[in-house]
Amino acid sequence: MPVVAETVVVETISELRSQLRRAVVAATSADTPHPRIALVPTMGALHDGHLALIEQAQQLAEIVVVSIFVNPLQFGSADDLARYPRTIDADRELLTPLGVPILFAPSVAEMYPARGTKVTVHAGPIGERYEGKTRRGHFDGVLTVVAKLLHIVAPHFVLFGQKDAQQVFLVSQLVADLNFEVSVVTVDTVRAPDGLALSSRNRFLDERERRAARALSVALEAAESSADRGVEAALAAAQSALTGDTVVHLDYLTIVDPATFLPADVTHHGRAVVLVAAVVGDTRLIDSTTVHLG
Repeated sequence: MPVVAETVVVETISELRSQLRRAVVAATSADTPHPRIALVPTMGALHDGHLALIEQAQQLAEIVVVSIFVNPLQFGSADDLARYPRTIDADRELLTPLGVPILFAPSVAEMYPARGTKVTVHAGPIGERYEGKTRRGHFDGVLTVVAKLLHIVAPHFVLFGQKDAQQVFLVSQLVADLNFEVSVVTVDTVRAPDGLALSSRNRFLDERERRAARALSVALEAAESSADRGVEAALAAAQSALTGDTVVHLDYLTIVDPATFLPADVTHHGRAVVLVAAVVGDTRLIDSTTVHLG
């Protein structure tokens, strides 16, 4: 059995760039004169959803960088930031057998020096809707750190999961509006056998909450089943799936036009995205799916 090289954990931007230069030289050959780089940005606590992103990245590029950074700019609450799981040793052990060469795990001080972050990215009006309405400034923080990572790594591809559909839309806008030379690749949501979307936050659910949380995916399934009858029918079906359990507190449920991410009106036909967010117990969960409206 071949020996798998251990994933190298890199904590500074300068060392990452050095590692990438060496990796590009090592991957260059007559058959591969211009090795490609793929970036999988994460906040750690890796699960099978992240592994699906990595698997797709390995199909696209010769060099895969996984980043783990719990970004304080995208947390509105200090308690939520402190609570977010940090499992860097376990994450590294998970990455090594997958053949991931580089894990970029910078500190907050490395990404945001002591002088403070004076220039940030504003996500625009869509960043203030849905998830951004409840979590003020969240997407400004997301796009700021994504812009920094794209500048630092200079990947050919950057990969995100479809569960975070609003994030994918806004990152795609960032790339287009600021002329980043990178392809945004979206990977289908990975779900547990009962349909619940995998999330690093699922570990906070107790047994009862875990059962109740399935209501989010059931609501999306209901919307998809009724989508041929239009927006109102799809929303009504999804809403009915979210009633009756006091553990689940709905934040928003909406159907948006994927071209604009504005709410789809009653005349909308064709592809649309259903977004849902709820607090289950004390844990905030989001999910989404694509439907075709009749």
